[in-house]
Amino acid sequence: MGKVIAVCTSDRKGIQKKDVSTAHFSAEWGIDGDAHAGKWHRQISLLSADKIEAFNKRGANVIPGAFGENLVVEGFDFRALPVGTLLRCNDVLLEMTQIGKECHSHCEIYKKMGDCIMPREGVFARVLEPGTISVGDEMAIVPREGHFPWQAAVITLGESGSGETISKRLRDVGYTVVEEPAIPDDVRVLKQQLMRLCDQRRLDLILVTGGAGSAAQEAMLAVSDKSTPGIASAVIRGKTLIAADPEEHMDALMDSAPQVMESLRNGR
Repeated sequence: MGKVIAVCTSDRKGIQKKDVSTAHFSAEWGIDGDAHAGKWHRQISLLSADKIEAFNKRGANVIPGAFGENLVVEGFDFRALPVGTLLRCNDVLLEMTQIGKECHSHCEIYKKMGDCIMPREGVFARVLEPGTISVGDEMAIVPREGHFPWQAAVITLGESGSGETISKRLRDVGYTVVEEPAIPDDVRVLKQQLMRLCDQRRLDLILVTGGAGSAAQEAMLAVSDKSTPGIASAVIRGKTLIAADPEEHMDALMDSAPQVMESLRNGR
């Protein structure tokens, strides 16, 4: 069980948020009036209160909202929870969608401390059910009923590829395709996307299609932890299965991937 320490909002991005004590959360949107609300996967940001406390002991002297977080909660180590975790606070139901974030430019906190905890400790969620959250409210993890659908992304390289067809095939058999980025046929760009989708979004499956050269294989090998025996052109990073040129072996992939993904989810 956790307890809400602060509820923070801002009217624009790129600034620290302020503790407003109470706020209304709209389904598939976020906090009413908050700059980060919208129809995307990072509607709400959460940070564990003990992480802020530990950072302040190092001399940071920051207050809730300084990292741009919406909710500060004590009693949870959010980073240790898996993507897909359901969090209930009053009528509000949140689903965790991402762990950590990319820091594109160093904030004032980083300039002072040489470090910032939000990129590694902050988590993000979307609002499934609406309601109001106030300081002092209790938050709890809600057990999920049934199997959490496989979370997937389909990356299309360059102008070629079968991204739409592959995504439809996945959705038809029950996968949730959360992202479909179309990016240049470039090793560096693909590596960045693979690391983001594996390390922050913690997806079960990433399929890479298109490209005229060897960018996919080179990028996959560069980010992989190990290969995947029995699945062609596939590697594993963390808990994510990554496969290239899926259109060439889609039936076999659909047969063998679930067993691998189940093993990765369960830590085997």
